[in-house]
Amino acid sequence: MALSESHESAQQRARFAEAFGPSRALRSRAKVLPEYARAHNRSLVLQTLYHAGRVSRADLARETGLTRVTISDLVAELIADQIVREYGVREASGPGKPATLIDIDRTGHQIIGIDMSGSARFDGAVMDLDGNVVTRDAINRPLGQDGDATFAAMLELARRLVSVSDKPILGVGIGSQGVVNADGVVVSSPNLGWQGFHLRSRTRDELDLPVIVGNDANAAALAEYTFGGARSDFMLIKVGRGVGAGLITGGQSLTGSRFAAGEIGHVVVGTDGGPKCVCGKNGCLEAWLNVGRLSAAITQHPDARETILRDAGARMAIAIAPIVAALDLSDIVLSGPPELLDDVFVGSAVETLHARTMDGVFGDISIRRTEQPAIVLRGAAVMVLAAQLGIS
Repeated sequence: MALSESHESAQQRARFAEAFGPSRALRSRAKVLPEYARAHNRSLVLQTLYHAGRVSRADLARETGLTRVTISDLVAELIADQIVREYGVREASGPGKPATLIDIDRTGHQIIGIDMSGSARFDGAVMDLDGNVVTRDAINRPLGQDGDATFAAMLELARRLVSVSDKPILGVGIGSQGVVNADGVVVSSPNLGWQGFHLRSRTRDELDLPVIVGNDANAAALAEYTFGGARSDFMLIKVGRGVGAGLITGGQSLTGSRFAAGEIGHVVVGTDGGPKCVCGKNGCLEAWLNVGRLSAAITQHPDARETILRDAGARMAIAIAPIVAALDLSDIVLSGPPELLDDVFVGSAVETLHARTMDGVFGDISIRRTEQPAIVLRGAAVMVLAAQLGIS
C-alpha cells in the first residue's frame, strides 16, 4: 500500500527528492518563496516533531516560530494524512486545560530499505519511521558483474519485503554502490555491472511505490548524521566489497556536481604498483582495502595480520589526508567488519593522517568506528523520510 497524496504533497515530494544535492542543507530553516511556504512549513513541523518527540501545539508554535493558527491547520492536515497523531494530555502543572500532546505516528507507516554494498549478499529490511528494523531479509549476490542478474536479485528481495510489511509503505530506499545521480540513475558501478542504469525508475515501475536511490556510503553518512549524533563536518568511509565515502560538511550532504564526491575507492595510493582493481588500474585504494582481499591475505598469512592491517590503515589515510585538509573535517567514521577495522587499523590510520596534515591544526581529528547497526539500511530510511516528508 502506498501513502495517499494530494497534489500539493506530490509537489513537496518532488522538491525534497533533491534534498541531498550539493548545496541543500539537511536541516534548513531559511525563509523560502511564498509559493513554497506551505510545503516548507509542513516539513518544518515534521522535522521538529521527529527530533523533539511528543509536544503540544503551543510548544510546536514556539519552537518553529509559526503562528498557532498555522500550526493548528498543519497539524489537522497531518493527522488527516495519518502521519501525525494525538497521544493524550500532558500532566497538569498549573491552572487551565492540560495540553494535548502530538507526535509523528512512528509505527503508522513503514519503509523498505535495501543495502547493495555487501560482498556476498544484498540485505534488506522493513523499518519503522525511526529506522528500527521490523523484519530483515537477504538474498545472495549474483556472481560476476551481470547487471541484469543484479537487478533481478535486488527486485526479488524488495518484493519479498513488500509482501511481509503490515503497514502502508512510505517508500523504498536503495543504497547502491557506485556513482548515483539525483534521478536515481547509477552512472557507474563496475562492481554491480551497471553503467547508466535507471535503477530508481525501473524499480518504481516494478513495485508501484515511491523509490529513492543513493550511493551506499552517502546513505550511511546520512544515518550517522541523523541517528548517530555525528558532528556537522565528517566523512564516513564504508569498507566492503569496495570502498566509498559519504561527506557531510556544514550540516550538508556533499555529493558534487558529478555526484561523485566521496568516490575515493579508485584513487591510486602509493607509487609501488599494487593489486589489480576491478576498474583496470593497479593500486587503487579499493583494491588494497576491500574486505575480500584483506580477509584472504590474513587467512593466507595469519602471522602477518598486524602488518597487513597497518598497511591498509596507512593507505586509507594517504587517500583521505588531502580531503581532510581541504574540507577541514572534524571526524572520520568507519563502517565495515570490526575484525578488520580494529585498533591496529585505526591506530595506523591516525598516525599516518597526523603525519600528512598540518601539525597543530588537525591533531584533534578522530577516526572511529560507527556504532550504528545496519547503517546503510537506516540511511535508506533517512533518504525516504527526506524525500517523502522533508525529515532528516
